[in-house]
Amino acid sequence: MGGCGSKNAAGKNKSILIETMAGHEKGINCMALSEDGSVLATGSEDKTARLWSTKTHNCECIGILRGHEEYINCILIEDCYVLTGSADKTIRKWDVSTCECVLICRGHTSIIYRMICTGDFIFTSSYDCTARCWDFENGECLRVFRGHKKFVCPLIFIPADDDDADGTLDMEGANDLLITGSADATARKWNFETGKCLTVFKGHDHREGAIMCMATDNLGRVLFTGSADKTVRSWNLARGEQLKVFEGHTGSVICMQVINKIMYTGSADHTARAWVTEFGDCTRVYKGHKHSVAVVKFRDGLLYTACGDGIARTFDAKSGALKREFKVFTASGDNTARCFDPKSGALRKTFESHHFCVTSIEIVDGKLFTGSFDGTMKVWDTTGIIDDTTFGKDDKEKEKQKQQQLDKNQNGIENGKIMID
Repeated sequence: MGGCGSKNAAGKNKSILIETMAGHEKGINCMALSEDGSVLATGSEDKTARLWSTKTHNCECIGILRGHEEYINCILIEDCYVLTGSADKTIRKWDVSTCECVLICRGHTSIIYRMICTGDFIFTSSYDCTARCWDFENGECLRVFRGHKKFVCPLIFIPADDDDADGTLDMEGANDLLITGSADATARKWNFETGKCLTVFKGHDHREGAIMCMATDNLGRVLFTGSADKTVRSWNLARGEQLKVFEGHTGSVICMQVINKIMYTGSADHTARAWVTEFGDCTRVYKGHKHSVAVVKFRDGLLYTACGDGIARTFDAKSGALKREFKVFTASGDNTARCFDPKSGALRKTFESHHFCVTSIEIVDGKLFTGSFDGTMKVWDTTGIIDDTTFGKDDKEKEKQKQQQLDKNQNGIENGKIMID
């Protein structure tokens, strides 16, 4: 399944390639990790998904998921199942233990673009201008959310707040909500129970205002939409009113993350920015990138950016001064993944030998897994990269716990939190 790579002793910045897993016949498009970190799933242009063991001595392909008729565009692991969304217009559910397809969800009439799962429901967006909700157990299509004029991109599911007795979150009562963003320059709020569109968030430039990314505040009461029209807009979710326009970027807003009262954005204008969500003020511009900023990630007071120029950068989110050493891994378009010392900016290690761009990365127990458009997954030794800190042990643990809770608010629906993709 995989060929072992030779150890590279050419220089201290060169990393040790443990294995090359060359199972896929075409490029890897997406990657997902199980909750316990023991299984990695990759989706490929070759129409298959593969399952890999991550905690065994040697990484092994433990299953091949065959059945899709076109490339796989998105992948998730939920409990003991794998979910795959494909250009063949279907979603498939696979049993991890047997690698058998147990469900096929049919109904979309174009490419599946994004997918999120709550445990009970699967939500998908598509180039067919709709979003759909599927029963996780039997695959039945429960809702079709129609109304967008162009393809639907990001999704957010907001469960009903049982404590919201006054109905301030939803004027029709405390209901589960689905939020969709579209290339038609609008976002829409849907009543999950009825499938009815409650609000159209209209304000982005319709000529070039495709909504590329979305986020909410921690309570799910304010929506933020990032657009190709170079702006971010905030909205009152209950009333549908536009609150603020965040202007300053000179290129499409590609990604965002909201932490407490600060929003971080990455753009095609080669910058990242920090904003005060309450007032709309840009408080810092993170410069130095030479290509589009595709990922922004806030963690422990630091802002990490991944950029099309193949370099990862780490900033102190408030002042620009780097607080502590931290391992930074980046997926790059120049066929490498790199690890930088964020305090000095020195290149610590280079993970190279992919023949095409690196499309996805995961880190498990001292190993870095990189997926590439060359069709291979490579496993690298990341031991010896020390994560020092200037914080005290207790302070560091508190920061970590606080950030884990904030991440759940933005990226998962566990315990009634918000799910975004």
